[in-house]
Amino acid sequence: MESSFSALLTILMAIPLVGVLILLFMSDETEEGAQGIKIAANLVAAVALVFSIIIMISFDGTDPGLQFEDKFSWIPALGITYHMGIDGLSILFLGLTTFIMSLAIGASWNMITEQIKKYYIFLLLLETGMLGVFFAQDLFLFYIFWEFTLVPMYFLIGIWGGKDRVYASLKFFLYTMAGSLLMLLAILYMGIQAETFNLPELIAQNDLWVGNNWLFWGFAIAFAIKVPVFPFHSWLPDAHTQAPTAGSIILAGVLLKMGTYGFTRFNLPLFPEASVEAAPIIAVLAIIGIIYGAIVSFAQTDIKKLVAYSSISHLGFVMLGIFSLNEIGIQGAILQGVNHGLSTGALFFIVGFIYEQRHTRELSAFGGLWKSIPVFAVLSLVVSLSSMGLPGLNGFVGEFSILLGSMGSDALAVGGSRPWIYTAFATTGVILAAVYLMKMYQGVFMGPLDKEENANLREMNGGEMAIMLSFLIFIVWIGVNSQPWFAAMDATVADLVNTQIAPAIESITAIAGN
Repeated sequence: MESSFSALLTILMAIPLVGVLILLFMSDETEEGAQGIKIAANLVAAVALVFSIIIMISFDGTDPGLQFEDKFSWIPALGITYHMGIDGLSILFLGLTTFIMSLAIGASWNMITEQIKKYYIFLLLLETGMLGVFFAQDLFLFYIFWEFTLVPMYFLIGIWGGKDRVYASLKFFLYTMAGSLLMLLAILYMGIQAETFNLPELIAQNDLWVGNNWLFWGFAIAFAIKVPVFPFHSWLPDAHTQAPTAGSIILAGVLLKMGTYGFTRFNLPLFPEASVEAAPIIAVLAIIGIIYGAIVSFAQTDIKKLVAYSSISHLGFVMLGIFSLNEIGIQGAILQGVNHGLSTGALFFIVGFIYEQRHTRELSAFGGLWKSIPVFAVLSLVVSLSSMGLPGLNGFVGEFSILLGSMGSDALAVGGSRPWIYTAFATTGVILAAVYLMKMYQGVFMGPLDKEENANLREMNGGEMAIMLSFLIFIVWIGVNSQPWFAAMDATVADLVNTQIAPAIESITAIAGN
């Protein structure tokens, strides 16, 4: 088997692990020791971010293939390789992961006061696992990283979460692990049939399982739970609500994207015919999620739970874009995944900032914060507008591309369906998003300042302002100049559509016509 080793991706994944080793030899028993651990964790996250920026700058967006490959035979007898690589499907998630982790670790500075050493160790372990998910090009290796990410998040929720943290962490762990067992069965079957677990080789031999739609659904259910797609969503509000602020930022910013990424990385190229056949079903579930998530968000009185349910609605758009199965829809879905990570991650930071001072998330406990903390209120308004898809901000670009892709989807038209119907129903989610987000903003920031506790709130300090502005820079940048983001994935998505999906649509259309 051909071997190559550029080492860059492996080094990036190793940086958080080096940080873990450093923290293991530090003590958090004194205030100075705790401060040292916080500084070390932030420095490690910053180094990983800088290293990822170097990789992104060096990435060639015109090359549809894998780049920066690290590859060698790992377990030859089983056809398992250590194979890492990135392309247009994963390059943006590389940047998103290291960026969100840097902000989440920074946001934890004043919010975590107990078992500090263990907390930062779990965060850094989680970063390595998430990067491995986006880099792995071998199904066996991918599955290891996929399952590994459950462990640190389980402890982050279960130890540093809210009053129902044990229930929420168990539910999160069991839901996602149960779905992954179906994917494991599919992986084992494919590896045995093809005598390799290497993803590019499996894609080249995908005619081996044409017609075996259960393989498609084995992967799809695992990814649908992670997204989550309706009706596999019930674990998400509990996990989000009980998780510490950094946990919620990471969960919304990166972990949920592992599900949507899985569909584009595995389901579409490995099972193109099954993807076309399943497109109407998944599109309907996505639209149900869009509308359901928005309506339930409006009914919430807990701000954090409102934002949590909004993720179900926003990620419904991402799923609709993926299963439009055309270039603009898939590109819009990938970009909207990044947008959701930025906007919703920022919303969870906003909620955490308020909760740290007031120790409540009930809408009824607030009102009039515009008068007591005006700078924070203005920046929060921009984040809220981005989440609802205001033109000029990041959310609009992704949602518009997805709706455009669904409107012209040949896959959704197979069997005589009318794609514009899907688009029309999905568009209602944009309107509903404005309703529940404005309800939240009005309840928290507008109205009379009639509670003394709210009058005494402080503005953001320097570190908190830096985190907030970091979110806002990308929210505005993507909104006003999205071309570089599309350019990074254009070649890979075009290759996927032209070589895998388009022939599958033609084949199924021809069969339907006969």
